[in-house]
Amino acid sequence: MAKTNEVGALIELADREGLDPSLCNEDILPTPIKDRHWNKWHIASLWVGMAVCIPTYMLASQMIIGGLSWKEALAMIVLGNIIVAIPMVFNGHAGTKYGIPFPVLGRASFGWIGIQIPSVLRALVACGWFGIQTWLGGFAIVAIAGVLTGNSGLIDNFAAQFAGFIVFWFINMYFVIKGTESIRVLETLAAPILVVIGVGMLVWGIQGAGGLNKVLESSYEYKNPTVSLVAGPSGVSAELNLVRDENGETRARAYRALELSSDSASNEEAEALEAMAFIPLTDAINFPSGEAGSSYLFQFQGSADGGEPSISSQVTATAAAISEVSAKAGTSLMTYLFWLTAMVAFWATLALNIPDITRFASSQKDQVAGQFLGLPATMALYSFIGVAVTCAAVVIFDDILITNDAPWDPIRLIARLDGSPVLMIFAQLSILLATLSTNIAANVISPANSFANLWPEKISFKMGGIITGLIGIIILPWKLLGAIVGFLLTYGAILGPVVGILIADYFIVRGTKLDLTDLYRKDGRYPAINPVAVVALVIGIVPVLAGLKVPELKVLYDTGWFVGFGISFVTYVLGMKLGRQSAET
Repeated sequence: MAKTNEVGALIELADREGLDPSLCNEDILPTPIKDRHWNKWHIASLWVGMAVCIPTYMLASQMIIGGLSWKEALAMIVLGNIIVAIPMVFNGHAGTKYGIPFPVLGRASFGWIGIQIPSVLRALVACGWFGIQTWLGGFAIVAIAGVLTGNSGLIDNFAAQFAGFIVFWFINMYFVIKGTESIRVLETLAAPILVVIGVGMLVWGIQGAGGLNKVLESSYEYKNPTVSLVAGPSGVSAELNLVRDENGETRARAYRALELSSDSASNEEAEALEAMAFIPLTDAINFPSGEAGSSYLFQFQGSADGGEPSISSQVTATAAAISEVSAKAGTSLMTYLFWLTAMVAFWATLALNIPDITRFASSQKDQVAGQFLGLPATMALYSFIGVAVTCAAVVIFDDILITNDAPWDPIRLIARLDGSPVLMIFAQLSILLATLSTNIAANVISPANSFANLWPEKISFKMGGIITGLIGIIILPWKLLGAIVGFLLTYGAILGPVVGILIADYFIVRGTKLDLTDLYRKDGRYPAINPVAVVALVIGIVPVLAGLKVPELKVLYDTGWFVGFGISFVTYVLGMKLGRQSAET
């Protein structure tokens, strides 16, 4: 029923007799050997196309705002991507050897019904990312519309953003319908253009801000929050970290602040703040009646040219107790582990469903080389470009009063430039291409296969892609984007255990040997549900997610991908070993 090619590297089904039609269709059957022609450069280009995207650009900036220096952020990104490339290569082995996608591979460990659990979990995460990326791509469309109409404020209009989102959604669906070969061509064309655009932005930033050293030095100012509130015996005092001009003076000249009834301002409180008078920043800022946990809304006023105040920015801050501030002094080991986990979780989705891509690889050598060539270096380069260009923008644009207002994504940055409209439109189109290539490869292939696996007789890859797109709309991606780090950690905690189980089953339990025919049969050697896999998954997920509610377990949540992977890996191996011993006695 199965055969190998002349070098024994690839395997495929010789015929389809005896296969259960409810477990297979043309999209999830093994990729024929004749169609496995992606070499290492195709796979590397695929990774360049996926990694060069807006979230990558923003990632290091988020780490800096979260308390790391640019060097520390870059180190976490490089290390995290080297780490996550390892399970990707291991998990991608079966895809290349057998030509099978992730949902079919998972039938060996979870069972042909049991695999629906992790498959749907992975699909829903991908739908979230699809929505986020499509929303960001919609920004670029709105920015182009702003250039064409001369309305620069269009990018901040929600109705316009939603319209751009829908337009970009239809563009994504077009490539879904065209199929996977169009994705390979798209990625190969996109990769070199995107790198050139990124390097061009970096050159602009370095020249405009007075040199790379000045740009990177300025990033150290952004490690601390705009407002740090500390509650002591005499009330709450505020320490400010405002953007300074070339003379070392803060661009903001005055402030006003209001204590809030909750963590965010209501309409009435926002109106009350607007009615208050501004206070010169030379005055000490303290609130005698405040206490730890109190939240305040700050508004700063300044001018871009040093004249009359004409711009304002606002930010919310919550007062911490003195003991909490002391505990957070310096960069702790947990801070590094937190961001390292977030970085690994960034690609936890692809670490799980990488067989969906490697099933088209020419050989194991190509899938390994392609992944290590394309992923770590590209993530490091584009993340560095993101932080350097954004820091340069803060120096160059003199209307930025606080770091919160910095253009942390390239779409808003390019929209602020005064260059040629043709050049600006070309740059935004390049970003659209980057977002499209990432979205299709990273956020459509896997859920489309997962939904197809739910009902192979009725749901094809194309229909699965359309389902992905529809969920990407109803998931409200504009809200998800505002909690991106929490989204990373949560789904990393869920998907890490699945990767651990797949790798444990394929390499430790089965020694990379699968019965290709039985993966598509209900009466074969693989059960409907493997209880060991389900138990290992639950044991890996529950204590990690408990860290969201139980303070004593928060460390498990903050390192969720690693903890969940390790627990489920060990639990599965031990469970399968004990099960075999019981069967033999």
